[in-house]
Amino acid sequence: MSNRVVVTGGAGFIGSALVRKIISDTDWNVLNIDKLTYAGHIENIGDVLKDSRHQFLQLDITNRELIEPYFNEFNPTHVIHLAAESHVDRSIVNSLSFINTNIIGTYNLLNICHEYLRKSKSKLSDFKFIHVSTDEVYGSLGAVGKFDENSPYNPNSPYSASKASSDHLVRAWNKTFDLPTIITNCSNNYGPYQYTEKLIPLMINNAIARNKLPVYGKGENVRDWLHVEDHVNALIKILESGLPGSSYCIGGGNEIKNIDLVYNICDFLDQYMKNDKDYSYRNLIEYVDNRPGHDFRYALNTEKINKDILWSPKIEFSEGLESTIKWYLDNQNWCKSVSKKDTG
Repeated sequence: MSNRVVVTGGAGFIGSALVRKIISDTDWNVLNIDKLTYAGHIENIGDVLKDSRHQFLQLDITNRELIEPYFNEFNPTHVIHLAAESHVDRSIVNSLSFINTNIIGTYNLLNICHEYLRKSKSKLSDFKFIHVSTDEVYGSLGAVGKFDENSPYNPNSPYSASKASSDHLVRAWNKTFDLPTIITNCSNNYGPYQYTEKLIPLMINNAIARNKLPVYGKGENVRDWLHVEDHVNALIKILESGLPGSSYCIGGGNEIKNIDLVYNICDFLDQYMKNDKDYSYRNLIEYVDNRPGHDFRYALNTEKINKDILWSPKIEFSEGLESTIKWYLDNQNWCKSVSKKDTG
């Protein structure tokens, strides 16, 4: 029987990339559940909406009563849970939506799955609940070292605290109720269709508009970047061969200081846009006060997923960044549309 996969958050950045990949590369059926907040857009799914193997529901995972009947009717073999509030800055201003979606929403899905398996007449021996989380739950690194699956949790923002809480719930439902769960913790994602408040698309779109490029502190914070296509390939491989009860760190192996990343974007645009030789987009960089609890560095040890799942990232960072910049340049109508949705 072909896999029947529930994907939550399937109209968001990572979720839509996953849905597009599943429909194009497998014979699986997808039930796509997304609330369509400011960061989720039907346009992200594109032609997938017309595919008979894809069903879309605009529902909020905090509402169990609405979701559960559709879930049971779909009769899934797997769940990949990506629905989440994910922007650290927003979590500092208003954390309640992060608590509701990331914690209560995950709690609802775990209970729906637990009840579904308890009542299921089919064996569903390979059922998996894959919970997609972040490296930010581990806190901040110094200049050396990497997080791995055994690193202690030490979240420093409302966002990372809410994701850490959901990770702990997923683990508890595995240990207490034998729910076959898997937790993945990924590094910073980048690529097409990422909402424009995130660092890379923010810098690209601000530069195009000749607006300031705000950089926290002196831009010394270090992030590891993972192309979204590499990430969704990892999720599919984990669905196929991941071990329930396990966790996997998914990193891109591309550590770079924020300021150097912004320099790279500016330098590419200088060449690509063919501006006056005396003009540089670097002139738009503006250093701003550091945000509260800003983690210095993230990096992930991916030895476990490399060995156990036979996955490693394939997209070289400079090539991935260049193609991402070009995508945003070629899709300014999409950028304007999603930005307008956020402001109403």
